[in-house]
Amino acid sequence: MQSEHRTIAVGAGANARDIAILARPGAGPGILFLGGFMSDMRGSKAEALDEWAAANGRALTRFDYSGHGASGGDFADGTITRWLEEARAVLDSATSGPQILVGSSMGGWIALLLALALREAEPGRVAGLVLLAPAVDMTRDLILARMTEAEKAEMETTGALKQPSAYSDQPYLITKALIDDGEAHLLGHRPVALGAPVHIIQGVLDDEVPWQVAIDLVAQLAQDDVVLTLIKDAGHRLSRPEDLKKLIQAVEAIA
Repeated sequence: MQSEHRTIAVGAGANARDIAILARPGAGPGILFLGGFMSDMRGSKAEALDEWAAANGRALTRFDYSGHGASGGDFADGTITRWLEEARAVLDSATSGPQILVGSSMGGWIALLLALALREAEPGRVAGLVLLAPAVDMTRDLILARMTEAEKAEMETTGALKQPSAYSDQPYLITKALIDDGEAHLLGHRPVALGAPVHIIQGVLDDEVPWQVAIDLVAQLAQDDVVLTLIKDAGHRLSRPEDLKKLIQAVEAIA
């Protein structure tokens, strides 16, 4: 069966935006893919998951955050609150039954926040999480902490800062609204209990999300069953064939 392309409306009034979804029907538990900052649902990791889902008759849902890919909205309006709201809306409208949340980079942080919310609201909805270089608390620890004083001053004065990206011709647009909003979602170093198994895959050569972030997250998830796979020769992308194979194996182990 082919994936179904659809859009859903999220928000109201000036905050309304259309979110593009690709939903492949199939057996459960389903997989919900949450992409990274300035990435989209047709990247190599999402495509590898879709190929596996098609071959195994499994349900897979992927989407673009507002301001990304095929979705509406302005990237400059993006915040963790906004993108988390969209992830929840996609989960509610386009999936049913238990889901494995697969989060890449920023999507790993959003997957954790979504799983925490669902544990309270819908116990059992999350069958497990597979996190690829999860950028936990990235607004504070991975973006703001790396800015020079001059860059911080520019962002405070103009409301935004453009930074070169190693993964795109387009620079990263870092807005003050994104950084400020992130404060409401920081996991910090407090214990986190998800009530679901977690598999973290992390490259040791990752310049964007240091491998120590994954180690710290394992310690935070003290109540959950956690597997950590450190790949010594991998960077942030985790999109080589051998990396994608580990991703599929992690999903299969939860499923």
